[in-house]
Amino acid sequence: MSNIGIKTSTVLVLIAVLAFSRLIPHPPNFTPLLGMAVFAGARLDNKLFAILAPLTAMFLSDLIIGLHSGMSIIYFAILVNVFFGFYLKDRFGPLLIGGTLISGAIIFFIITNFAVWYGSSYYSNDLAGLITCYTMGLPFFQNTLISSLMYGFSAFYLFEFLAKRYLPS
Repeated sequence: MSNIGIKTSTVLVLIAVLAFSRLIPHPPNFTPLLGMAVFAGARLDNKLFAILAPLTAMFLSDLIIGLHSGMSIIYFAILVNVFFGFYLKDRFGPLLIGGTLISGAIIFFIITNFAVWYGSSYYSNDLAGLITCYTMGLPFFQNTLISSLMYGFSAFYLFEFLAKRYLPS
């Protein structure tokens, strides 16, 4: 197997492990989704693979967890995080990775909560309703942010460890 094949396989295995962790019990919004998406964008050389890997992993786990009407907006927000990962393609460092993961979590929060406000009758269709929607989402954002950082850093640093130790240069 070539270096590219080994690298891609290693990244895909890490993504599969992260996707599987969605299936174990966890606090609300404490999932590997965003860390997985940023990692895929940064470490998969083929951009189509980088886009399809986390979306496919998400879809397969959604088949088990359950399909829902908000999937398209969540998948879009995950795709944005893959694009954020493209920015990290040839860069590596804790501040850059952390900043990208935090930015991705913030964008995910903004996109998904806006969709809840816009597409549901839970909140009034005015600025007060939008502010209430974002305020009510803050406890979930905490878990999204912590899990994005935890899973994202874990994926990046585990891959770097494996690459230095087992992948030919």
